[in-house]
Amino acid sequence: MSEASALPAGYPAQWEADVVLRDGSVAHLRPITPSDVEAVHRFHAGQSDESIYMRFFAPLRQLSDRDVTRFTNVDYHDRVALVATVRGAIIGIGRYDRITPTSAEVAFNISDLYQGKGIGSVLLEHLAFIAWEAGVDEFTAEVLPQNRKMISVFSDAGYEVSRHFADGVVSLTFQIQPTERSEAVRLSREHRAESVSMHSALFPDSIAVVGASRRSGSIGHHILSNILAAGFNGAVHAVNREAMEVLGLPAHARVADIPDEVDLAIVAVPAEEVLNVVADCAEAGVKTLLVVSAGFAESGPDGQQLQAQLLAAARAAGMRVLGPNSFGVINNDPAVRLNASLAPELPPPGRLGLFAQSGALGIAVLASAARRGLGISVFASAGNRVDVSGNDFMQYWIDDDSTDAVGLYLESMGNPRKFSRIARRLASTKPVIVVKSGVSSYGVPPGHRARPTRVRPEAFDAMLRQAGVIRVENVHQMFDVAQLVVHQPLPKGNRVAIVGNSDALGALTAEACVSWGLEVAHGPVSLPSDASGERFAEALADAFADAEVDSVLTCFIPPLVTLDEDVATAVRGAALLSEKPCLATFLGMRGVVERLSGTTDDGRDEVVPAYSMPEDAVRALAAATRYAEWRARDRGIPLRPVGIDREAAELLVERVLEESPEGRRLTLQEVTEFLGAYGINVWGSVPARTVDDAVAAAEAIGYPVVIKSVAPLMRHSPGLSGIRVDLRTEAQVREAFDGLTERLAPMSANSFVVQRMATPGVSCVVRTDEDPLFGPVVSFSIAGPPTELLGDIGHRIPPLTDVDVSDLISSVKAAPMLHGHRGAAPVHRAALADLIARVSVLADNLPEVASLVLNPVNAQVGGADVLGAEVTLAPTPRRKDPGRRTLT
Repeated sequence: MSEASALPAGYPAQWEADVVLRDGSVAHLRPITPSDVEAVHRFHAGQSDESIYMRFFAPLRQLSDRDVTRFTNVDYHDRVALVATVRGAIIGIGRYDRITPTSAEVAFNISDLYQGKGIGSVLLEHLAFIAWEAGVDEFTAEVLPQNRKMISVFSDAGYEVSRHFADGVVSLTFQIQPTERSEAVRLSREHRAESVSMHSALFPDSIAVVGASRRSGSIGHHILSNILAAGFNGAVHAVNREAMEVLGLPAHARVADIPDEVDLAIVAVPAEEVLNVVADCAEAGVKTLLVVSAGFAESGPDGQQLQAQLLAAARAAGMRVLGPNSFGVINNDPAVRLNASLAPELPPPGRLGLFAQSGALGIAVLASAARRGLGISVFASAGNRVDVSGNDFMQYWIDDDSTDAVGLYLESMGNPRKFSRIARRLASTKPVIVVKSGVSSYGVPPGHRARPTRVRPEAFDAMLRQAGVIRVENVHQMFDVAQLVVHQPLPKGNRVAIVGNSDALGALTAEACVSWGLEVAHGPVSLPSDASGERFAEALADAFADAEVDSVLTCFIPPLVTLDEDVATAVRGAALLSEKPCLATFLGMRGVVERLSGTTDDGRDEVVPAYSMPEDAVRALAAATRYAEWRARDRGIPLRPVGIDREAAELLVERVLEESPEGRRLTLQEVTEFLGAYGINVWGSVPARTVDDAVAAAEAIGYPVVIKSVAPLMRHSPGLSGIRVDLRTEAQVREAFDGLTERLAPMSANSFVVQRMATPGVSCVVRTDEDPLFGPVVSFSIAGPPTELLGDIGHRIPPLTDVDVSDLISSVKAAPMLHGHRGAAPVHRAALADLIARVSVLADNLPEVASLVLNPVNAQVGGADVLGAEVTLAPTPRRKDPGRRTLT
């Protein structure tokens, strides 16, 4: 479809998506249009006789114009078709035709040249997503028995497929409602594809440096020189239109002139020339572009437009892009030895994977790692992060046996929901350490694609904790943690032994432990400053042998008599004999020190990390301890509350947004209906404009009752009471109404409702807000001053598990009020958790819920009563992590 082609009425642009295929390449998915007639003819003409017969059950060597017109003209509701394209050519077609209100027949046709790349699976996934949103819950398909590939597309997608054979055709039927198994299949396929897509950037067989210059000061010259100096084991090609050779390599005028297949093209030309280079690389079949050129979105609106064109051109050609404005990539694998970066030397090889966004930070990160002697497995810089991001590299590191821990320096985050679920999977086996200074729009560097966010920093912190990520404040702290988790076992608990040769240093270390939530279970033991190395070894052996100790902290000032080497030898020797982590504080020493390195009896290399000050060591140990606790915990099971009518809630949303396209706050009746569809019962209340109204309402509801102001002022003035409770007679109702009116009328806060008196309990607030960047953010707090004045609010990012909900309730400092504080009866915590679970699932299912507030929620011995609720609906942009595979 050419850009000039007019899109048909009702064209659903939101269905367009770029997807990573099984081999790591990129294809574009979009709805079919009437202008695709010629493209469909070309696609069909290129198919083999076998493929044509498998699709149409007949040898239709040529399709009639009438058939193709029918195929390409759809209504995007009852008849839907998607095409997958690469370089504008159709490589796959998937369609469904509704046959009943809730079922549709689905069919696929995949190009012979692209079979085996998972195109059928991607098309099925997207069609099922579209159909499910349109009210279809069942797909049927008719397949020839010999078409095993297509049969496997359905069965391997995680659906329960029933088969019926008749008249030489296999009829397949399956429910398309997302299930735990189908979601697992989808995410597994996404993981494998995105991991593979990083292979051409990290393990290229052939590299082309476009813009390789003979000028020693140019970026292209530096990149090519660094690749050659590192001893890259593949083929290297220089591309320069004005030279015959560069650094001893013959120069090619274009990438397309290179006789070899090029996996990675490194682009180091002026920004205005990059699009021509992209077209050249597309013609040559390059798999990945590494764009080190600057002058894109970071430079202003013109550069931003150029960056968008770069992304569109690369994806249309099936290429992934690292950059622009990237510092480069490094892979220390001895089989590769790749230094496609501006770093003049390869860092020492090791087990730490590093990702940074900007070039300047890349330099700082690598320099800091080198100073500490920390070895690197892979380093990557995403620059402006137009395509490849930290999420892609985390997908790669999940399966990378050469990486034991990962450090990420994030200046911005384009898809937090996806980051959270990938980081959670990676952190379940490898520590993930993140440096991220903030989440506000002020923290997003120019050029980075990131939506604005309204979430509080506490919500971002909660997302990282929920995913098991270790968050630190700066590069210094990142490497403090990294040198511990890479070289030492994880702590099995928070009990610490302290051994040193200074009372003051031992006390300082113990104080730091207490402040970071660690328990000093042994010591501090302070040896004399003239103690021998043997005495140090004995004290350390005692500490390691103590069954009440999980970790050992050693802290030494330079001894007056004993040599530093003797102390280091004693620390190393004791640590090698134990499976407990050990950290050493030697004043003035930091990093991976040779004297503290050794090999265990089973041949495992182990290093005792050294820190210049005890606070640094304790902070790193506390982070590793919290991470170990998270990793050892039960993750819980995904929330699936019973008694939910999602369709009824969706119909109400559609009705409201049709009437009010810009959105609005729901009426009380609508709130009751909407929340009721998710099993949330909102207590009724009766408005009372006069005292007689209040009396009549009390008589209808039944005593005892409460009268409360519902004016907005009262919700934000915790010191101003607008409620009278436990009213048991008409006289009490009249007195309460008149008293509240007299006090609140001058403030225009005399809007009252009458409600049944609730069982005494703890007032809580449960809410969810749809954030442009994070999607739904669910919050919980204890009502009143803890929420209004102290900001004691817990946050979590759906989807949640039952353990996540329990953690959310316990995360607020006022949580002891729920558990029988000062002799009060404990509340029904399970009922409160169920309520939060329903809110979480509702928010995850319905992005149109701009805001939902349950306030107050009366948590009491017998349950959790929702006494007040407000819901605001609004049209929302497409979430960054929808329920289908797509690059964002």
